Amino acid sequence: MKTPRKYIFLFVLSLITGHAAFSQTKTSFKLVPLGVMGGIDESNLSAYMLAPAGSNHYVCLDAGTLHYGIQKAIDNKVFAIPAEKVLKQYIKGYLISHAHLDHVAGLIINSPDDTAKTIYAWAACIQTLKTHYFTWDSWANFADEGEAPILKKYHYQTLTPDSSTAIINTKMTVKAFSLSHGNLQSTAFLVSSGDAYVLYLGDTGADAIEKSHNLHVLWQAIAPLIINRKLKAIMIETSFPNEQPDKTLFGHLTPRWLMTEMDDLATLTGRDALKNFNLIITHVKPPQVNIDKIKIQLKAENTLQLNLIFPQQGKSLFL
Repeated sequence: MKTPRKYIFLFVLSLITGHAAFSQTKTSFKLVPLGVMGGIDESNLSAYMLAPAGSNHYVCLDAGTLHYGIQKAIDNKVFAIPAEKVLKQYIKGYLISHAHLDHVAGLIINSPDDTAKTIYAWAACIQTLKTHYFTWDSWANFADEGEAPILKKYHYQTLTPDSSTAIINTKMTVKAFSLSHGNLQSTAFLVSSGDAYVLYLGDTGADAIEKSHNLHVLWQAIAPLIINRKLKAIMIETSFPNEQPDKTLFGHLTPRWLMTEMDDLATLTGRDALKNFNLIITHVKPPQVNIDKIKIQLKAENTLQLNLIFPQQGKSLFL
């Protein structure tokens, strides 16, 4: 079988320039944003379906919006089956970063029509789901623990630090890292498929504001993956423009604080390793004037020449 001309060209180009143009053409993951915002728009809250390239076995990174986002993806011809089948058949589990409503509302509302699957989270997050959401006073207990009667649709899988967990019914694994989100513990999920990785961060503040070292510890863990070109993208929030006072960030990032953290990462990887690296901006908060400011400010402060990506609801990305 003949090798396509474009791959021959890229291979020759890599020899001439010294850059791995040939290997970089390989797609490792498909990412489908179901919701990309934080804040008041309940139709577009944090949720991202992630699967290895060529697979329809997805895990959902947070679950603020499900049904509406799936339908948007169908409208954009990402999926060719009805929304209820995407929910039931394609999503194999949920990685929940923390229990704030804008990250779990879609999971709760869609639970009556969902199929059996696993919810992966820290113990504290699972405790909130058990005692506040999947109870008979607030909804119904679709899980296999908590208030009786239990409907046993969802299984809680408690994540532990420094260990990898297989994501059931997929070929992916996940390793969790703690994040500081105001007075709440949030989560970063390092998802792997073979020798490729994607890093998704739930809500987080900067180390300097949070009086924490959580992000620096995370950067230390992923730096070798960036250097060796195994990490395909970092998905990280930028909730407010720079005008937001530090005292009212409530465990979130601005463009300035995000780039401060990227500078810290660059001290571990070298600046060249981050040039054109995929940085996917999540959890931007309305109003639109603020979102526009966030984009302008991020581009202005992007001295590392990161590849800034602003995901759109229902439009897939290939990483």
